[in-house]
Amino acid sequence: MQIKPMIRNNICLNSHPKGCAKMVQNQIDYVRRNMAGLAGTEGSPKLALVIGCSTGYGLASRIGATFGYGAATVGISFEKAGSPTKPGTPGWYDNLAFDAEAAKAGLVSKTLDGDAFSNEMKDQAIAAIREVAAKAGLPAQIDLVIYSLASPVRTDPRDGVMYRSVIKPIGQAYSGKTMDMLTGKLSIASADPATEEEIAHTVKVMGGEDWELWIDALSKAGVLSPTVRTLAYTYIGPELSWAIYKNGTIGKAKEHLEKTSHILHERLAQTGGAAWVSVNKALVTRASAVIPIIPLYISALFKVMKEKGLHEGCIEQLVRLYKDRLYAGPAAVDPAKVPTDADRRIRIDDWEMREDVQKETKARMDAITEENLFTLADVEGFKHDFLEAHGFDVAGVDYEADVDPSTI
Repeated sequence: MQIKPMIRNNICLNSHPKGCAKMVQNQIDYVRRNMAGLAGTEGSPKLALVIGCSTGYGLASRIGATFGYGAATVGISFEKAGSPTKPGTPGWYDNLAFDAEAAKAGLVSKTLDGDAFSNEMKDQAIAAIREVAAKAGLPAQIDLVIYSLASPVRTDPRDGVMYRSVIKPIGQAYSGKTMDMLTGKLSIASADPATEEEIAHTVKVMGGEDWELWIDALSKAGVLSPTVRTLAYTYIGPELSWAIYKNGTIGKAKEHLEKTSHILHERLAQTGGAAWVSVNKALVTRASAVIPIIPLYISALFKVMKEKGLHEGCIEQLVRLYKDRLYAGPAAVDPAKVPTDADRRIRIDDWEMREDVQKETKARMDAITEENLFTLADVEGFKHDFLEAHGFDVAGVDYEADVDPSTI
């Protein structure tokens, strides 16, 4: 069958297997070019666990650890498999492509599919860590844990209650410009303020509680290296987005995530380990495409950063995180040497938040109309990244060819 993108209200409802596989290969190629010679270096990860491994920063984290440092990996995600008549989720194809390329390179990997919030998946992951370590000839001691889950719902395994997150402001309603990436039409998107229950639910889903439960489970099972490093990802962004983001429900969840990083760090540092949040750059994701003002901000930001030669996607960000922060020189063996800000956050949003970048981006957003949108903002770049994440608009893929959606 031929597969064309099905987009409704800035949401893509399908994916392309060959495009996803090519996108993964492109990221692997980038890592091989930019992390050559780092495999097996002192302090680099040997056995990594990536919780939320199938798309975005989680996928890039796994690719960097595997094809940059030569690490064996266990990845966890919750995907829908493709069938002969219907495409699966993009992450399902990404995982297939990753495991195939890792095997081809003689690197050990195992991908688990299921609910990462559950106790059952934690047990499966512990068994998989031991299995992968044995195959790779390594001690069953995870030395890198990446927590990169992006789920809208979570069932707490301790009480069986399902919690659902929302993207809403707190205290008062919010209205902001947004755009249709397909037509360039501008409109005003509004969101009512969250209730106290919605705030609490969002923190339960997107905060650090499950991250801590993972570290507890791995530690209890004896599969954490004494010098393990663990990271979760966050975003702060410019003040113009704070009403809907930093000061909204997501921001409350991210505050909890940061507090969790300090709790985990205090515990892990006793044996030479460490925990951080990494503040990453704004990128096109399923969520960012539907948050008021964010698509317009990202499009203007991309235009400015590309003109200044500063633009990065997921894989470029992660290579810089690994090479210039997490395992940079002395930091590779001493976590206290990892560069952070005053709040102990790793900042790879530094280029985005540069004063000149933010000043020019804001000026463009203030001046944007439907008539000049494609001149002042990178709408095509936003659309490309959105489609690419679903396996579409990837160079070198024949989208007129018949494909079997049950495989890559």
